[in-house]
Amino acid sequence: MFQTDKIKMRRKNIARNPGGGNTRLLLVMLGYLCLIKGAVAAPQIPAMFAFGDSLIDDGNNNGLNSLAKSNYYPYGIDFYQGSTGRFCNGKTVVDALCDLLELPYIPAYTTAGPNGTSRLGGVNYASAGGGILDETGQHLGERYSLNQQVLNFESDLNSIRTILGTERSYNQFLARSIAVMLFGSNDYINNYLLPSLYNSGYDYTPEQFANLLLNHYTRQILALNSVGLRKFLLAGVGPLGCIPSQRASGAARPDRCVDQVNEMVGFFNQGLRSLVEQLNSNHPGSIFIYGNTYAAVGDMLNNPANYGFSVLDHGCCGIEQNNEWQFTCLPLSTPCSNRNQYVFWDAFHPTESVNLILAQKAYTGNQTDVYPINVQQLAQL
Repeated sequence: MFQTDKIKMRRKNIARNPGGGNTRLLLVMLGYLCLIKGAVAAPQIPAMFAFGDSLIDDGNNNGLNSLAKSNYYPYGIDFYQGSTGRFCNGKTVVDALCDLLELPYIPAYTTAGPNGTSRLGGVNYASAGGGILDETGQHLGERYSLNQQVLNFESDLNSIRTILGTERSYNQFLARSIAVMLFGSNDYINNYLLPSLYNSGYDYTPEQFANLLLNHYTRQILALNSVGLRKFLLAGVGPLGCIPSQRASGAARPDRCVDQVNEMVGFFNQGLRSLVEQLNSNHPGSIFIYGNTYAAVGDMLNNPANYGFSVLDHGCCGIEQNNEWQFTCLPLSTPCSNRNQYVFWDAFHPTESVNLILAQKAYTGNQTDVYPINVQQLAQL
């Protein structure tokens, strides 16, 4: 079983998922954005475009009619802008990657404004509650699914093309930028694992459901590739059976992770790593890398002292019922003071400390962390 202090990484199924003028204008604009952020070095890539769910949403849900919102205290308690809509006490993993790549923090799609210039450093299209499947998270209200996020990105391309001026500058801009994609968690938490609301748990075995997700995912990845993006970081799903909400589900003892849920995630992660190999083989000129989130978070849970963590089984804030932490943070609630010692911020999301570690592993990690190359190497191509 997956115990609190020793998450058993299934080596067969899961643990080995390592899974001219216009140009000058662009450089000036990017340099200006760096000055706004206070960066000294030039960005390593022109832009980052992020697609995903609440793990990296930085405010897209703020204006939506949705239950999945975090634009209130104590969310953002450790972020310099405060409560922006990030589901964390501080930086998301995308923010941390921006730091490492010396990019300005990329704006949310809904706040970037109509001016294409504001999109030249990248845009975050992620939406809390959104999933690979359109129906995922529908009980939470409005959200941008993967399909809609891709459409939102495509709607921005004309303004970016207009600003860059020439087709060559535009093509080079997209080809050198990095797309970060982080999907799958919601398709389990807010779909497959809610049989009272969704039929997927009855209609598909875990392996069939993973294949369904990967088929949908592949189509949208290729859609982004077809319009010019050439560098992709595809992040795997972490050990969902170990998040506080799943521990509190009753499917396992409170001091254990839910083994069955982690096995489900294993099918998806295995398939995603295989998909990366297939995409790299079939699309020369593009490069796809797999971020092994499961192994990275698993190591933090297996060896917490190595990372400075001491609290692994519940969030720093949330609603406690029967000594179990099940939900997100209540507005104006008081979170824990020793946040750097917690793996989880609330019942679903990691702390900034975890996000910083995940970003560093993706940026400089070996092939166990990120495969076949890391983000630093990807940026240099």
